[in-house]
Amino acid sequence: MEKGIFITVEGPEGAGKTTIIGMLGEALQAEGYQVLLTREPGGIDIAEQIRNVILDKKNTKMDPRTEALLYAAARRQHLVEKVLPAIEQGYIVLCDRFIDSSLAYQGYARGLGIDDVFSINQFAIEGMMPKLTFYFDIDPKIGLERINRHKEREVNRLDLEDLEFHHKVREGYYQLMKEHPERIFKIDASKPIETVYKDAKSLLKKMIDQED
Repeated sequence: MEKGIFITVEGPEGAGKTTIIGMLGEALQAEGYQVLLTREPGGIDIAEQIRNVILDKKNTKMDPRTEALLYAAARRQHLVEKVLPAIEQGYIVLCDRFIDSSLAYQGYARGLGIDDVFSINQFAIEGMMPKLTFYFDIDPKIGLERINRHKEREVNRLDLEDLEFHHKVREGYYQLMKEHPERIFKIDASKPIETVYKDAKSLLKKMIDQED
């Protein structure tokens, strides 16, 4: 591959995204690929600072539009400073969340409108979309129970939303899957972690083989 590939991983809270991304990264590196693992919001210093503001449990008064704009701002900086240079250098970039999170969380669950939130983000990303998106699907109740069991995991402001909100997030992702079946692929994240990993790796390898 002369240029790299941009792959994103999405899902509700507690879906196990971060764990699987790490496993996929190790497997690809073992096969000789250049791999960059990163996350949103964050990944670079400026975006991590914005992340701290967005997810701070004290910021309960944050307006949904403010939230959406902050995510877009963090996304822009992360994209131009880290993701795009890596793709130009031939890396496979595995990113924990991207634009679909904003569409599901702020656009659908917060009620701002998927199209309006997409417009905000178009200004930020200038048409840069992932080649492939994994959506890790899990019942929100089970996902939140996982979070509560893993005390070492960061508990942020979005984790504290009520169960209804997290059900709306899942509905938002389902809407996005209907609109983008060529890009977004659902993986059952309620299965054992090794099964989830194998399902994700199989899809990933098919896509990489097509690019080589």
